[in-house]
Amino acid sequence: MADRTAPNCHLRLEWVYGYRGHQCRNNLYYTAAKEIVYFVAGVGVVYNTREHKQKFYLGHNDDIISLALHPERVLVATGQVGKEPYICVWDSYTVQTVSILKDVHTHGIACLAFDLEGQCLVSVGLDSKNTICVWDWRRGKVLAAAPGHTDRIFDISWDLYQPSKLVSCGVKHIKFWSLCGNALTPKRGVFGKTGDLQTILCLACAKDEVTYSGALNGDIYVWKGINLMRTVQGAHGSGIFSMNACEEGFATGGRDGCVRLWDLNFKPITVIDLRETDQGYKGLSVRSVCWRGDHILVGTQDSEIFEVVVHDRTKPFLIMQGHCEGELWALAVHPTKPLAMTGSDDRSVRIWSLIDHALIARCNMEEPIRCAAVSTDGIHLALGMKDGSFTVLRVRDMTEVVHIKDRKEAIHELKYSPDGGHLAVGSNDNSVDIYGVVQRYKKVGECIGSNSFITHMDWSTDSKYLQTNNGSGRRLFYRMPSGKEVTNREELKLVQWASWTCVLGPEVNGIWPKYSDINDINSVDANFNNQVLVTADDYGLVKLLRYPCIKKGAKFKKYLGHSAHITNVRWSHDYQWVITIGGADHSVFQWKFVPERKSKEALHIAPQETLADSNSEESDSDQSDVPEMDSEIEQETQLTYRRQVYKEDLPQLKEQCKEKHRATAMKKRERPPGSGVKLHFIHGYRGYDCRSNLFYTQTGEIVYHVAAVGVVYNRQQNTQRFYMGHDDDILCLAIHPLKDFVATGQVGRDSSLHIWDTETLKPMSVLKGFHQLGVCALDFSADGKRLASVGLDDNHTIVLWDWRKGEKLSAMRGSKDKIFVVKINPYLPDKLITAGVKHMKFWHKAGGGLIGRKGNMGKTETMMCAVYGWSEEMVFSGTCTGDICIWRDMFLMKTVKAHDGPVFSMHALEKGFVTGGKDGIVALWDDTFERCLKTYAIKRAVLAPAGLKIASRLLLEDNPSIRAISLGHGHILVGTKNGEILEVDKSGPITLLVQGHMEGEVWGLATHPHLPLCATVSDDKTLRIWDLSPSHCMLAVRKLRKGGRCCCFSPDGKALAVGLNDGSFLIVNADTLEDLVSFHHRKDLISDIRFSPGAGKYLAVASGDTFVDIYNVMSSKRVGVCKGCLNYITHLDWDKRGKLLQVNTGAKEQFFFEAPRGKKQTIPATEVEKIDWSTWTCVLGTSIEGIWPVISEVTEVTAACLSNDRKVLATGDDLGYVKLFRYPVKGKYAKFKRYVAHSAHVTNVRWTHDDGLLVTVGGGDTCLMIWAHEPEGHREYKQCDSEESDIESEDDGGYDSDVTRENEITYTIKALSANMRPMTGVKPHLQLKEPSVDERYFK
Repeated sequence: MADRTAPNCHLRLEWVYGYRGHQCRNNLYYTAAKEIVYFVAGVGVVYNTREHKQKFYLGHNDDIISLALHPERVLVATGQVGKEPYICVWDSYTVQTVSILKDVHTHGIACLAFDLEGQCLVSVGLDSKNTICVWDWRRGKVLAAAPGHTDRIFDISWDLYQPSKLVSCGVKHIKFWSLCGNALTPKRGVFGKTGDLQTILCLACAKDEVTYSGALNGDIYVWKGINLMRTVQGAHGSGIFSMNACEEGFATGGRDGCVRLWDLNFKPITVIDLRETDQGYKGLSVRSVCWRGDHILVGTQDSEIFEVVVHDRTKPFLIMQGHCEGELWALAVHPTKPLAMTGSDDRSVRIWSLIDHALIARCNMEEPIRCAAVSTDGIHLALGMKDGSFTVLRVRDMTEVVHIKDRKEAIHELKYSPDGGHLAVGSNDNSVDIYGVVQRYKKVGECIGSNSFITHMDWSTDSKYLQTNNGSGRRLFYRMPSGKEVTNREELKLVQWASWTCVLGPEVNGIWPKYSDINDINSVDANFNNQVLVTADDYGLVKLLRYPCIKKGAKFKKYLGHSAHITNVRWSHDYQWVITIGGADHSVFQWKFVPERKSKEALHIAPQETLADSNSEESDSDQSDVPEMDSEIEQETQLTYRRQVYKEDLPQLKEQCKEKHRATAMKKRERPPGSGVKLHFIHGYRGYDCRSNLFYTQTGEIVYHVAAVGVVYNRQQNTQRFYMGHDDDILCLAIHPLKDFVATGQVGRDSSLHIWDTETLKPMSVLKGFHQLGVCALDFSADGKRLASVGLDDNHTIVLWDWRKGEKLSAMRGSKDKIFVVKINPYLPDKLITAGVKHMKFWHKAGGGLIGRKGNMGKTETMMCAVYGWSEEMVFSGTCTGDICIWRDMFLMKTVKAHDGPVFSMHALEKGFVTGGKDGIVALWDDTFERCLKTYAIKRAVLAPAGLKIASRLLLEDNPSIRAISLGHGHILVGTKNGEILEVDKSGPITLLVQGHMEGEVWGLATHPHLPLCATVSDDKTLRIWDLSPSHCMLAVRKLRKGGRCCCFSPDGKALAVGLNDGSFLIVNADTLEDLVSFHHRKDLISDIRFSPGAGKYLAVASGDTFVDIYNVMSSKRVGVCKGCLNYITHLDWDKRGKLLQVNTGAKEQFFFEAPRGKKQTIPATEVEKIDWSTWTCVLGTSIEGIWPVISEVTEVTAACLSNDRKVLATGDDLGYVKLFRYPVKGKYAKFKRYVAHSAHVTNVRWTHDDGLLVTVGGGDTCLMIWAHEPEGHREYKQCDSEESDIESEDDGGYDSDVTRENEITYTIKALSANMRPMTGVKPHLQLKEPSVDERYFK
């Protein structure tokens, strides 16, 4: 199979020909190092004219259109276009990003300017309001923002002599701004009688509130304050595009091709007319000037840069040239020399020297040029034109050989045959013409048969065949030179192609993404020697792939630089360089080809290369060398945590339902019960899809999370305290370095992070507004001031917070693939790492953004955990194959085998590390991972005996998968995938502290008839017995063949019936859990199971296939079947006599059956209420109709249970709420008390035999929660009134009239004076309806 990995060689940008002069101004400056800084396409260029070298800044992802130089002249700010454009501040010496400013502007950033100190940066957006924004650019913070003007703004400048003052100008306006606090206030310039109101293109500020500005008509307008003082008429012949202030005075440049120098009082010094110089031409237009000492830089509309020495101003040096505006499509390379030829819609053809990086010849043609080719001997250059003609020139002196026009449509591709005998010319007329070179280009053949325009062509090495691609994606072959189509593909089998520039064909299948039929790849060229292929596409990406690449979706390396579509790409004749040309940016890029490196040199890569050499993120991973994904990780990668209904949606949903229920709401609603419950204990720990979420606090307690609850567990007293601030699943937890605060992140549409105190359980800070769907990773910085978080959105956004202030410091898209861990560098809090599926990234903060680079590893591995080591550049990460990767900076130094299977958790110690893996082993290592000092296997044999009960049999399995590790207090704390928390003593014994169900929904719950015990059964295929008395432990567990959904104790408590998911059920001994009897009569799962009251003679078994079977327990025979339900059965209850069954179904039907035969009975509602039911766990019926919420269409009440004293009904629903109602719950929408702790649906609720405790289980969160029942009169710690109370306003007479009035007040200052007077008199709602003084006052 062909190798699908990305090639090991790469490209390095070496030179860019061109300068962006069109549609931009003031974008060319001298830096402190006397280098020249400007931009072209999406690249910032720093050009050293003395050494003739260029450096490149590649931090943008679209066209750069504005540039400003910091007053110290080392830093540069550039702004780009795009949907979410950003500003980069970068260092012109190292070409590295210093800060990223984002999230304010849209469309693009038109102008930029630094203030005198260089602390603030002002930017102007291209949005409809031309927003002006002032930044504290180092922090990436917006200090002030204001709408700039209704029309375009062309220039903005700080007043260098008055702090906090700015001037902006543009279409028919000039504005003078002052910055005060965070407000920007403008005053419009007054033109008055002195000059015409017109468009101002550029400006410069001088002393004494004087501003000089260049106008569209060539005048200079001089402002004093906001008034136009005088004009300098005819300074230029037409529009003044650029003005630059320096120590000696001012320089201006205009459309008339002149540069003028003025002294500090704006008296003329001299004029330089570039049109009259040797290099000049008619129509030269100046877009940018920069005057520094005796040198002047001039940038022109046509992409040239001139350097003028003042005392020799008649001889400007032309130091940079490029094509002018217009699409650039034609590219050819010389067959034997390092030359490239380009031709463009600007009608010029140019020859560039790839060695000297210079333009060596140019020639203007009559027509726009669309393609080019050089003959095999290098003598002729053929150019295809837009009008359907082609011209052949001699390369040495650019004189014309022939000009032929046989076609009406554009010539898009032409190529000489390898033997030099023929020229093939492909046109948009769907045909290829063949011309004989020696016969003075006589037409000798024609290839027809294409149904669309010709896009690409290649000759065979023997010049006998031609292959073509056309616009409809067809590949055709022709015999040469006759042009006869080859239909028999057999004869093509042995054909070897001289070049490969076609985008279609098996050899280049891999350049196309897997599932696309798009044609966005414009050009390819194969390098047969090195077996690589380079492609150019519509997104401005140059990609390097292996050649041949047979399978779709091959891996690649990609390079940014061109902003929009790249029209053509070619290798130089000796394969040293790749040349690419941009359509809209009309620039020519020259890339150095760096063949495969020896690994030793890999550590000394210039920083630039690593930036651009991003190994494709998009390409998918069926690389041959990717190890098989571990099943656990695979499963976790699939989890999206999406909810059908988020709790945030409830208010809206209620609004929608409100109208329907206005009528019923007028009736009196049942009041809530007097007693309440308080969360007392939770069995469970979230280990199945979370890692490193378990820590010791300062006081030696243990903090972890499960469902929507943060748990602080005291292991001496076996008690728990709870942080209840979240309302949905918590997915991650990080502890503050002082171990007193904890940060937790949850699932949610706009998910929140809570930082809370483990002692007081109070929130210190809640952060919202930046993460969608959920937060999956968190980390505190070493000083505890910052917090990093990662979201579950598609881009896995990373946010860095100052959490105490609640402000976002920086944010950036993290990765397309899931991120499992984020860690802030303990030594440098501006640096962080993220690790996850197939990547490891190293980030540093830059203003409001983060800059990330992929770690350089050979093959891409999935990382599950990572920590920083003993110095700022050492990082250790654990992979999904059991290796530890040791990194220095971003380079992989070596790997060490640590575990069998994934390394899920890792912790750095003072000296050394501790790791835990799927293999159930905890390993201690020295500080370089050279030696493994000790290993602990989590096994039943080493469990310490817990009191009288032997706990060893309760560890579900030996070597459970370890998901979290933490150290402290002489112990190692271990969390497992099975929901257990264990404490390992350094000397070896292991104590089991917390247990819960494993992954899989928990539905089955039963409480013991006379002991404080309960039983649960889950989809995790276990049946468990729990002690509800103070010892709070699991007493017994048994593995089942299948998962189960229901269970029930017999009335004497000796037997336990369990219904399984395959339609069978068991009756087991309630003490030993050994089988007594089992049956298998149904195919669908058993949904409820109940012993009849009293002696427990009968057992009713409800199943998903709509039947209830009744068995005689003593004789073990089925004695009756209840038929007639139309839907699966959800709930069952017996009456006290054991003669009648009540049944609920999934379609919300209520049925009654007589036992034991199972005959269906119809009982009127009034009679049902009189029946004495042994238990009430059904959710339907008139006596409990009030438990269904307003939004019952969206959410189901899944479970209910009536207390034994018949006073309180507890319910559980799909939104995770546990609610208490006063029984009977008649009338709709009763009031209730509501408790949030479960995250998703609550599947079952049961009272204990004495009503002392309420036990609830959660489906998705796998928790068993125990709530203490607090009788009436007991002060509740948290009164949760009904969520429906928004409908109540009508039934208690609406608002208090005070409140009504206050709602309607529009506050003026009067309101204050009125409310500060002492209140006297009768309260407004007791008065007669005469308006009070206050009311009259506010009218």
